[in-house]
Amino acid sequence: MTQPTDIRRVPGRRPRLLDLYSCAGAAGKGFEDAGFEVDGCDIADRPNYPFPYHRGDALTYLAALIATGGIEQYAFVHASPPCQDKCTLTVGTNRSQGWGGTHEDLVAPTRALLEQTGLPYSIEQPNGRAEIRKDLTLCGEMFGLGVIRHRNFELGGWSIEQPAHVPHRGRVRGYRHGRFYDGPYVAAYGNGGGKPTVTELQQAMGITWTDVREELTEAIPPAYTHFIGHAYLATLTEQGVAA
Repeated sequence: MTQPTDIRRVPGRRPRLLDLYSCAGAAGKGFEDAGFEVDGCDIADRPNYPFPYHRGDALTYLAALIATGGIEQYAFVHASPPCQDKCTLTVGTNRSQGWGGTHEDLVAPTRALLEQTGLPYSIEQPNGRAEIRKDLTLCGEMFGLGVIRHRNFELGGWSIEQPAHVPHRGRVRGYRHGRFYDGPYVAAYGNGGGKPTVTELQQAMGITWTDVREELTEAIPPAYTHFIGHAYLATLTEQGVAA
């Protein structure tokens, strides 16, 4: 298999990244801004996705790319598997409300295929998931955003230094137990209960190309993957590999 660094030795060529479980493309946009050419894959129809994408099951698609050698066109893979299984929203008391116990865990099979590619990768999950290594944790306050939205990343085949966690400036705006609290952050999930408007969500997360609430609430801020992508490309520069 062609090694990842070989792809970057082509003068003037942007490294190509595969964005799995791509949703509306927030992760992909961050990587694109960092310097990657992005292709996506999502099982749902995503007309707002801003890059070329394959509609289909991410695991099936990745397995096919590995089997056919198509994966060799890529230099990096990012994956954001659905997080409902065993996350903080689907365990404990929430399980009795019908949230937990019915969702498939896709992290382990995703990691297994990513390891087969031999490529560097990142897997993104919210807090509460024990199935990934927490090699990197990012927060909206690190990037001056209007959301907190902690996310953990497992990094395969490379590493990055964890940046300092910046103290939060206040509360997340919204109702808690019947009482309204104001604050500098909006709640990027759900609807009602003092939740932000679509425009507020777009502004808080730095996402302009979709106005679909479901896509916004499932997204991570592009600033996160811009940080990751830029850091990974910097490691190539340090190794003397042309990007």
